[in-house]
Amino acid sequence: MGGGIWDFILWFFWIFVFVAYLMVLFSIIGDIFRDHELNGWLKALWILFLIFVPFLTALIYLIARGSSMQKRSIEQAQELRAAQDAYIRQTAGSGASAADDIAKAKSLLDSGAITQAEFDALKAKALAA
Repeated sequence: MGGGIWDFILWFFWIFVFVAYLMVLFSIIGDIFRDHELNGWLKALWILFLIFVPFLTALIYLIARGSSMQKRSIEQAQELRAAQDAYIRQTAGSGASAADDIAKAKSLLDSGAITQAEFDALKAKALAA
């Protein structure tokens, strides 16, 4: 074990390089399958080249298709954001309808919990919404 601190640092460097390469590789694979302009044969060809000539293929892909890769990534993020916003709006909803709000206020008025003036204010607010 004649290693030392420099061997340890070199080991961490190569782990970092390997993890960075895997991140680039998975980004490229995700982009290949996200691209609707490529047909199945071209997708298969890119994947084969990524398997057999990985570093060169990744470099060529990033140079040749890097800008369109960014556009597809932004489009996907916008679609996900729109779907998330729609889901939040659907889940949160507006709550009860104006008729439900007025009925609740009427029951509070009948029970004596609020006055006629408060009922009128709640009714006006429900109708305004």
